[in-house]
Amino acid sequence: MAGRFYPGEAASLKKAVESFLIKGIPAEEAVSIIAPHAGYIYSGAVAGAVYSAAKIPDTVVLIGPNHTGLGEQVSVMPEGAWEIPTGTLGINAELSDLILENGLFTSDASAHLMEHSLEVQLPFIKALNDKAAIVPITVMHADASECAALGEALAGAVKRYGKPVLIVVSSDMNHYEPDARTREKDRLALDRVLQLDADGLLRVTKGKNITMCGVVPAAIAINASRRLGAKEATLVKYATSGETSGDLHQVVGYAGVIIK
Repeated sequence: MAGRFYPGEAASLKKAVESFLIKGIPAEEAVSIIAPHAGYIYSGAVAGAVYSAAKIPDTVVLIGPNHTGLGEQVSVMPEGAWEIPTGTLGINAELSDLILENGLFTSDASAHLMEHSLEVQLPFIKALNDKAAIVPITVMHADASECAALGEALAGAVKRYGKPVLIVVSSDMNHYEPDARTREKDRLALDRVLQLDADGLLRVTKGKNITMCGVVPAAIAINASRRLGAKEATLVKYATSGETSGDLHQVVGYAGVIIK
């Protein structure tokens, strides 16, 4: 995805990421964050704002939607490393194994081969913690009970791991409607996120046809975060693609949320 969603040359990528990060604001201990995964020209400022607000520990669990249809329903890449222009991020095999123990998650690399939603997070993580390792997870459809079970299993694995972990949800918000309508729909979804209401988020996105591509990963992460002690969520930044493109007829919404 280098050269498409973000600059493909190391110096240019480093400069781009640094331009989006906000200097001088205190980074908070977080259980989870939600960050967008569009091209940096559109969503980089939102991603940079939320990454600037959260401390990045040495292990990051990435959960994103499966856009390609490849691989398993819930796919964990269990080992190896991911390379981006600014370096390499290894996979934390110890935590991957713990997540895979109960059988709800499947060991599968194929779902990750052509998927961009997780990869676009890596330059921000690498810039803020050069030692960070990752656990990549992609998810297709899951209902409320499945999201609850997956969230419980993920939280249990993180607790057993016993070291600091940040869960990063990769998601854009509503897609390809007028700017005003997208903002209205996204507010309905974000209201549920900010209440840490995973079931309500699934209901409102379905009932109001809000095309939040990472709604299932977000629901899983909210369930996990609550079990890991999270009490509140804050919207750090929101924008639409129309603010960059000038086209307000068909926009995509982007939100940066910190859960702690």
